[in-house]
Amino acid sequence: MRSAPWWALVSSGCAPVLLVGSWMIAQLCQGPAYDPATETLSVLASYGATSYWLMTGMLLVLGTCYVATAHALRQAAFPGRVALAGGGLAALALTLVPAPSSGGALEHGAVATAGLVLLAVWPPLAATRGGGPVPWGLRLDVSLAASALMFASALWFLAELQSARAPGVAERVVTFLQALWPFLVVLSCRRGIDPGPPG
Repeated sequence: MRSAPWWALVSSGCAPVLLVGSWMIAQLCQGPAYDPATETLSVLASYGATSYWLMTGMLLVLGTCYVATAHALRQAAFPGRVALAGGGLAALALTLVPAPSSGGALEHGAVATAGLVLLAVWPPLAATRGGGPVPWGLRLDVSLAASALMFASALWFLAELQSARAPGVAERVVTFLQALWPFLVVLSCRRGIDPGPPG
């Protein structure tokens, strides 16, 4: 089985670093009026926000990273690669429908939800089924566990949005998990093949 190309480490590794770095800088730009625990990342990327251009640029690069990584992961099953690329396209589309400075936006919410779902379902869709050893990041059991963790954190985010207690914290957890997983999969594809549990 052919290894993922070296540049896949760059495209996948940049995603979590870029995401966290951008939101931390954007929070500083917004000043003390912005509460990262109770306010979402969409506030940082909304029209009129001090960090609008920073967060818009981050979404453009993040989406491109996801699409490039999906292209590079030739070991992964095709439906999973399509879902990962779709998550990247959703990130790109968010730049076209940013959240307004106040209130909600149906288009923004729909695109963000589609992206969250695609990035949560891609691990099991990408899992390699059939005989023979596969990289551990593409094993079905590992992929299902990763997907379940992402869905659980997404449900937590939805619950926090309803209660308005800490949606910012929950959103940061789910988006970081979804940005980190492609890097871990690429790393597993670069480091070798796991024969799986014995028996």
